[in-house]
Amino acid sequence: MDDGVVADGAYAALPYLVEAVAALPPGQTADFWVDLGFIVTADHLPPVPDDLEAGFGAALRLAERAAARSLLAADVPAQVCAHLALSCVAFAGHCTGGALHRLLDARESGLLLVCPGCGSDTEIAEFFVDPAPRPSEVPGLPAPAPVRPGGNPWGEFAAALREDALGEGWEAFLRVAREVAVAGVSPETPGQAVLCLVAAVVAVRGTPQGAAREFARQLMSLTGHFRCWDCERTWAIADGLAENPDGARPREWSAEAPTDSGGPAAAMEPAAAGHPGAAAPRFRRDGDSVLAADGTPRGRTTVFSDIAMYADSAPGASGGVDALAVVSRPGLPTLVAGAGAGTGPGDGDGGGVVCLWDVADGRLVHDPAAGHPDRVRSMAALSLPDGRVLLASGGDTGTIGWWNPATGQPLREPAGDWPGGVTGMCVAAVPDGRTLLVTATPRGAVRLWDPDTGECVGRLNPYGSPIQSIAAVPISAGQALIAASDTAGRVHVWDPAVDDPWDKGAAVQLSARALADADHRAAAVAAVPTPDRAVLATGDNRGAVMLWDLATGAPVGGGLPASTGTAGLPVITATTLPDGRTVLVIGARHGHRLRIWEPATGAVEHIALDVALTCLATAGADLIVGHDRGVLSLPLTGQ
Repeated sequence: MDDGVVADGAYAALPYLVEAVAALPPGQTADFWVDLGFIVTADHLPPVPDDLEAGFGAALRLAERAAARSLLAADVPAQVCAHLALSCVAFAGHCTGGALHRLLDARESGLLLVCPGCGSDTEIAEFFVDPAPRPSEVPGLPAPAPVRPGGNPWGEFAAALREDALGEGWEAFLRVAREVAVAGVSPETPGQAVLCLVAAVVAVRGTPQGAAREFARQLMSLTGHFRCWDCERTWAIADGLAENPDGARPREWSAEAPTDSGGPAAAMEPAAAGHPGAAAPRFRRDGDSVLAADGTPRGRTTVFSDIAMYADSAPGASGGVDALAVVSRPGLPTLVAGAGAGTGPGDGDGGGVVCLWDVADGRLVHDPAAGHPDRVRSMAALSLPDGRVLLASGGDTGTIGWWNPATGQPLREPAGDWPGGVTGMCVAAVPDGRTLLVTATPRGAVRLWDPDTGECVGRLNPYGSPIQSIAAVPISAGQALIAASDTAGRVHVWDPAVDDPWDKGAAVQLSARALADADHRAAAVAAVPTPDRAVLATGDNRGAVMLWDLATGAPVGGGLPASTGTAGLPVITATTLPDGRTVLVIGARHGHRLRIWEPATGAVEHIALDVALTCLATAGADLIVGHDRGVLSLPLTGQ
């Protein structure tokens, strides 16, 4: 085998090698059987010639018996033991033996899978970081489990698999492993159950014992499920490890979420998470068009002006755009404000600039304005009661800038210098008629600002939890609540209308039980516009999104399940389309994939980008995407 390609002559030569090695002492042959396992599961394997098929098949049956003896006799490291066990599985003809090529180095933390349904690569970041928790459900076996005809070489392993091999909580998985060992590995055995056997063998045969147990738990976690970001179907991880697994079937996904009463959540209409068993619509950006998977056009993109040609000190000239805000002005064109770090002379290293584009054509309406002493991390547009519209920007050293979007110039010198930076901004109306800017920092400072004076007029977050995302959710025409997620994944809700930050006012906290039952650690929050109630969206690092009724703190509908393609630090925005439908757009910072989710129907669409996402905003039916090289807009409805 050379670089994954097996030579044609292998089928003639290997039977003789197998016969010779099988006669050697079992303790000396482990490495050979591992190498042979890689050969028979290679990516580029020519078909077996007809005249060699019988001899090669007999050689594999002999190899399985000899490799199993070697596995019982050898004293090898846990990872070598796993490769040897998977080689035995490959010799038995089971597709999961191909996991030899995907069994990652112990230093790796992620897991790369191939969706059996659509073939998309699905990466689960940090999969192996915490292997201690056991999977949520025990893999099953066909009833009755298929038994290998003519006996099998795994019988001795059944007696060797002790109940305490993996520790408390894993006994049921070991029982599955023992059943597979008794029956023998046949092609019809579910891949999850075969992985139970492989993991159990590693636990009892791998060395040293402590390392073998830890590695076996990692392998046992592979008996769980993953959800493909692309077709929105859920598969066994074992099927994602194997190329073209025989008999792979998607798992039906339940769209119900628990509530405080223990029953299904009240639905925002039927909030199903996609359509089980059917691929979700997929789109890609191709030049200035958005194309469906079959190549039909969905709409046109608008690439905002390359501002580097106007000024060297501009977002997009270096480092892309880190923050966006949509500036709506009655009777005037809607603008998009973008900001990041500049590189031009006079800014200082990392100085921030603000640019304003016309959302209709992406035209830059003012020269890029340098004036922020640090890189801009957050932005917000404030529509004041007297009709004025202001723009605020927050920097990574804690400064706050105020801008006039009509001129693109600063209103006053940026002020403030708080450790941790201003990483989140939103705008809240309070019942006394004022409109306030709300800012948050990772150090836990949540402040209210008067836009006319630039002075701090109040504080929230009395516990001082470090904040990573913040949003204002209107609960009436003149009042909003503030929701924030902290770095521990908790969600806090505050009423900015009360003077005492310990006074809850109109704020109702989210159901702790529902959060815990869903194992949902929120990393981002966003307001969801609905006609009849205040709804908050929360997203976690797995790509899952939940909706919450802020009047009750209870979940709304089933939410959107985790998606590995949009896993990572979440970026969420929501809007109401001209036909009245509410949609959310979900991505991950520095990712290339977006999901467009309509909670009322559960429909999910996908867009693949050729840029790395940094931030999102919406302007009506247009999605504004900030990325590593600038800004573009995409239609949220087909055109």
